[in-house]
Amino acid sequence: MHYFFQGLGLLSTKGLRRFVLIPLTINLLLFAVAFFFLLQQVQGWVDYLMGFVPEFLSFLSYVIWPLLVLSTVLTLAFSFTMVANFIAAPFNALLSEKVEQHLTGQALPDQGFAAFLKDVPRMLAREWTKFVYCFPRALVFLLAFFFIPLVGQLMWFLFTAWMMAIQYCDYAYDNHKVPFDTMRQQLRADLSGSYGFGMTVAVASMVPFLNLLVMPVAVCGATALWVDRFKSSHYPR
Repeated sequence: MHYFFQGLGLLSTKGLRRFVLIPLTINLLLFAVAFFFLLQQVQGWVDYLMGFVPEFLSFLSYVIWPLLVLSTVLTLAFSFTMVANFIAAPFNALLSEKVEQHLTGQALPDQGFAAFLKDVPRMLAREWTKFVYCFPRALVFLLAFFFIPLVGQLMWFLFTAWMMAIQYCDYAYDNHKVPFDTMRQQLRADLSGSYGFGMTVAVASMVPFLNLLVMPVAVCGATALWVDRFKSSHYPR
């Protein structure tokens, strides 16, 4: 939790503000599009899905309808979050690089705009790797969410927290060309830190207005987590 709030404090740090602006703008725009799209479509989708409910279960509509709304909202939120992270990946990586430089006083090698552009395809490929890892698991946990009362909801929240940790910690790892599987193993070895950070991000993502800041805050906080807990295992002092 400490690292999320450290990330929040880093947003206003002189020298970092301009690198926060692009991820923040992308997040704001996509949230606005998602919200508008949701308002326009959700009622029609729910009515369509309710058409599949058998007549003899119609008395349960007061339970089924909220679940259908929730499932639609969760699916859209998950989809738009993945899209936002994919589009913003190069800028989040750049923000992570600048935060690490601010915290350590050491610049990463191969800096410069040309090097940044050259690295964009690799960054997007890394996002695809995260998507391939995440999406099948998300489907399984989403099914558990709807069919296993209480336990399913807890499983979904824990899965979301784990994916938040992976999503945002990976930018610092990828900046240092650390393989995705190595990153996952290190986060798994420090479950208290990984889940503590991921749960905080997940909860903040559900808080109105704060969720608009979550992307850059989480990138900054996860980079601070990398500097304090994980970097030394790759760069011994």
